[in-house]
Order: sequence, then structure tokens, then C-alpha cells
Amino acid sequence: MDFELSQEQKAFFKEVKEFAEKEIAPFTEEYDRNSEFFWDGWKKMGAMGLLGLPFPEEYGGSDAGALDTAIAMDAFAAGGGDAGVSLSWGAHTIIGAVPIWVMGTEEQKKKYLPGICSGEKVSCFGLTEPDAGSDAASIKTTAVRDGDEYVINGSKMFITNGPICDLCIVMAVTDKEKGGAGISAFIVDRDTPGFEVSRELDKMGNRTSPTAELAFNDCRVPAENLLGGEGEGFYGVGKATLEWERAIMVAPAVGGMECNINRCIEYAKERKQFGRPIGKFQAVAFKIAEMKCLLDAARLLVYRVAWMKDQGIPAMMEACVCKLFVTESAFKVANEAVQIFGGYGYIREYPVERTLRDAKLGTIGAGTSEIQKMIISRLLMGKF
Repeated sequence: MDFELSQEQKAFFKEVKEFAEKEIAPFTEEYDRNSEFFWDGWKKMGAMGLLGLPFPEEYGGSDAGALDTAIAMDAFAAGGGDAGVSLSWGAHTIIGAVPIWVMGTEEQKKKYLPGICSGEKVSCFGLTEPDAGSDAASIKTTAVRDGDEYVINGSKMFITNGPICDLCIVMAVTDKEKGGAGISAFIVDRDTPGFEVSRELDKMGNRTSPTAELAFNDCRVPAENLLGGEGEGFYGVGKATLEWERAIMVAPAVGGMECNINRCIEYAKERKQFGRPIGKFQAVAFKIAEMKCLLDAARLLVYRVAWMKDQGIPAMMEACVCKLFVTESAFKVANEAVQIFGGYGYIREYPVERTLRDAKLGTIGAGTSEIQKMIISRLLMGKF
């Protein structure tokens, strides 16, 4: 058992972290305040190869694997890379492209992956609906076969990258009698008639990552855009991406924790009360120590699942444990950071205020903390 990263991986972590410190972090406050997507930073991420890390080189990717992708996302956030940009990156690369890579035809891979890897095309994933969140199998969006096309009708809610996407992987019911086994996945291009961004959503956090409700009104999609076979959307695409989404996609939360801890250490050394730095007080020092413990455990959980993915080892339990612990820990660290900064932590003068808003989403999206606990308990105890 070896917990040591290779020299190449350490150098890669350092490179990505420095990139985020220089090219992303200085602009985060402005873009967060304006709820604006950071296009210049996105293009630089594409040029650096970050957006296509796990995909084969023949499709424009870096053939990096799950662990190196997690390392990059971790490092990006550790360097102060904006959480909203990280969220859009995950929605684009992980849930918006991994399904095409794993389940797509050769034609689909050649058509879509190069643009996704370069960042020229932005991808997203449409599963959640206004009345279907945790109970994802109850979606109502339908896709009816009509000759060489499928006609899609319905709506999708809380779709990350929705306002800026060039394509969306849309989950729709093709056979309502089969429940989850009757859900299929489709690659829908933005310019398809009937595809509409019905409204952008104004969020509490991750404000640099645009989110929308999408509408599909008699949206005719070529049958060749079916991803996998009919009925393979919920279980096929879900199986292909679930562990990626619940572990690798939360890797930025780990780097964000490290960044927050470093901010707290610096502040605790400089801020003085009662004649000495607040870091001298046990109440503050112990908070930082506990935050460090959460960080190390979270990083190990992410890297474990990523390693398992690279080894081809199923990691359903491990991914759920990872998602639950990492996101809850990230929120705790952000909350404690605000507490350490006191009144300054509650205003926008310091970035810890933003990190608390940003961290909350992790406990909700990609399966709430409660859903993770339900899955974990069922895997442990089975049905009885």
C-alpha cells in the first residue's frame, strides 16, 4: 500500500495550483459579484489541457486517468481557483462528457469530445426536473421515436452550464412502463429547434457557474444521438458516471479546504486581540487543527476512489462515503473559517464569506447528504 504521489504527480499538482493562483484567483471576487462566467479563464484551462484530462489523446484529451484528474481538480481549488469555475468544469468534463466517452459510439466521440476537451464546446447534463430531484427515476421528460428522430418534451431544472452549453446529455423516458429501466439518454445540441433556456437561476453560491432551467418543446433529435441503447440512460449512464461524480467531481472541495485553512493560519497569526495573535488562543488553534484532520481524511477518500476507478474496481460504497464526508467537511471548514475571521468573515472583504456560500451546494447536488446516508446504510445492511 503506497500513499505517496509520484514525482510527476507532485509536479502536476504544483503546476495546476500555480496556474489557478495566477490566472483564476485574482478575478474570482469580481466575477462572483457580477454572477459572470469567466470565459478567459475557461479558455486558458482548455489550452492547458485541464478540460479533457481523462479522455484518450485521439479525441483531444490527455489520457490522464481518474486519479490525475482528481489531483488537478484538487490543486486548482487549493490555488484559490473559483468554486464556480470548478463546478462548471466538473459538469462539463465529468457528467457532461464521461458518458460520451464510456457509452458513446465512435462517431459520437469524434464529433463531440475534441470540442469538449479544448473548451470550444461547453457540455452539461440534464437529469433533475422541477418535480424530480432525489427521486431521479420519476422524471417526466419524454422521448418518443418518430422515424429517424426522437421527439423530446419536458423540462430540466438546476442544470449547471445550462445557459452557456453547446450540448446537453438529456435523460428522458422512452418506456414509462419500465420505470428507471425505461429511461434513455440523448445528446442534444444547443441549436436543435425546440431546445430553450427558459430561465437562468440566481444562486446563493457558486455564482460564477451559470445555472438554468431548460425546456424541450417538440425537440427533434436524430436517432443517432441516442447514447447507448434505449433504456440505458438511468442505469447505464448512471453507472458510467456515478463514481466519477461522487468522488472525482468533489475533489475541488478538498483543495478549497486547504486554501481556507491557509487563509485561517495567516489571519490567526496577524489578527491580535487581548494583546496577542488570536492563533495563540486554544479556541482558535484547535479549530485549525480539526480542520486539518478533516482535510487529510477528505483527500485520502477522494484519491482512494480515483485510484479504484483507474484499477477498474467497483467503488459504489466508497464513492458515497467520499461524497458525504468530503462535502460535509468542506462546509464545516468554511463555517469555521468564517468563525475564525469573526466579523470580517461575514463581509466580502475576505473570501471566506464566499467559500461558505459555495460549500453548501456540495451537500445538496449529486445526491444530498441524506441520500448518501441512505445508500450507505442499505449497502451495509441490505434489505431486511
